[in-house]
Amino acid sequence: MIGLISATAAGAAARDRLAAAWPDRTRVYAGPVGDAVRSAFAECEQLVCFLATGAVVRLIAPLLGEKATDPGVVCVDEGGRFAVSLVGGHGGGANGLAREVAEVLAAQPVVTTATDSVGLPGLDTLGFPAEGSVATVSRALLDGEPVTLRAEFPWPLPPLPLAAQGAYAVRLTDRAVEPAEHEVLLRPPSLVVGVGASKGAPADEVYALVEDALRDAGLSPRSVAEVATVDAKAAEPGIVAAAARLGVPLVTYSAAELAGVAVPNPSAAPLAAVGTPSVAEAAALARGGELLVPKRKSGGQPATATCAVVRRPARGRLAVVGLGPGARDLLTPRAKAELRRAAVLVGLDQYVDQIRDLLRPGTRILDSGLGAEEERARTAVAEARAGQAVALIGSGDAGVYAMASPALAEASDDIDVIGVPGVTAALAAGAILGAPLGHDHVSISLSDLHTPWEVIERRVRAAAEADLVVTFYNPRSRGRDWQLPKALAILAGHRAPTTPVGVVRNASRADESSRLTTLAGLDPAWVDMMTVVTVGNTATRNIAGRMVTPRGYRWQTSEEGAE
Repeated sequence: MIGLISATAAGAAARDRLAAAWPDRTRVYAGPVGDAVRSAFAECEQLVCFLATGAVVRLIAPLLGEKATDPGVVCVDEGGRFAVSLVGGHGGGANGLAREVAEVLAAQPVVTTATDSVGLPGLDTLGFPAEGSVATVSRALLDGEPVTLRAEFPWPLPPLPLAAQGAYAVRLTDRAVEPAEHEVLLRPPSLVVGVGASKGAPADEVYALVEDALRDAGLSPRSVAEVATVDAKAAEPGIVAAAARLGVPLVTYSAAELAGVAVPNPSAAPLAAVGTPSVAEAAALARGGELLVPKRKSGGQPATATCAVVRRPARGRLAVVGLGPGARDLLTPRAKAELRRAAVLVGLDQYVDQIRDLLRPGTRILDSGLGAEEERARTAVAEARAGQAVALIGSGDAGVYAMASPALAEASDDIDVIGVPGVTAALAAGAILGAPLGHDHVSISLSDLHTPWEVIERRVRAAAEADLVVTFYNPRSRGRDWQLPKALAILAGHRAPTTPVGVVRNASRADESSRLTTLAGLDPAWVDMMTVVTVGNTATRNIAGRMVTPRGYRWQTSEEGAE
């Protein structure tokens, strides 16, 4: 919960805007400001104070304890101009909260944490428990000192400027080891504990079994990602309590699913009881991995629980990111976040150059020239399969004549794939022209490099007969100059010569140009591969120099009545 505190009418107005935007996340604390801050500090995970920074510093100073447990505090000036991350930038999430608050209030976020200021992710903000010399190693990264990564197995990490050797180290491990001097241990969620239990198995016995299994195998409880069991035991109190004490979710599988998992130690007892020859081992291995602790029984007489521990395989992460038509302000916040999260960036060289300044230090760039789409898709998927966090970029929307299709054709279910939408060329051009896509429309690529012209022509004829507004991608190049006139001739057989046609080149970029003409007046020489051509339907009109296709709802009795 986020506590909101203000002292003046101006501050209350901004406070109320934030409360209205986040009704389920916030709680307003009224009354004397000192009392409100003390109550919110004790009861909330984060605070937003609409007060002067000096006042907030004095109010919270006596309340501060440990940076790992104190709430994050953001201070907003009464004019609503700045959202300052004051306390708990990393541990309390104040840096991220400041950015969120600034977005809602149209303010400027102010983040002074050293790593954030230079574009480096904090070692304590990577989503894993971090142990050891976090401040020392972070300072080494900031100072350009060589810091090495010692990963005991692949796991997707954001970019870090790491060296092959160095006096400082980041160690990725799920082993129960102590950090060395000048070392940070990162605990990835790599372990799955499978548990089986008899009805009424004591919670202490179940948890002691899990604790002993991890300790004896030299594994860290902080790397346990989940406890897994069979559906029939989903509500078994001892198993539920063990998962709760570990602070991880309880995942269950049907008996049929577990019966299909090959295990080294099947047994007739669980087969008779719940319909599968294995619960602990099968549940731990259900999604693959390395069996680190085979089935072992609890110490009760008789034993009432079994457990097994598996190191699950790292799942690489592939974000397929649409960059939009080119203008930086049409690049979505989600796309920016994925670019900064990726340790490996794959893309066309000219697109990489567009967003190079947004990448974090240490990002590995794999770029290539025109015509290498399938190679880029294979490269991105291969990097993700190797356990990397990858961003594969394309212009416009990555799913429209871009990289999502070849990438997903290569990918299987062994990696996580995230699609990040972008503003397409058709939408960018449409916004420049007016409202040409106000009713049903279709996009057709005129490039016959990968699609036979016979197929393209059939689609153009279908669009013409269906009276759809048509946006042509890849309309004309030096080596393909006859396809656009042919497509326009097909449309002309079904539409008047005066049908509006919009031609937009380099939509949203610095050298953007556009013109509104007609089907009869279009000169193909105006068009190249950087151009989008939009042909209206029989209802499209030129209204005050803008291309408009009516929405065509039944309640519209005339063009004048259209909204």
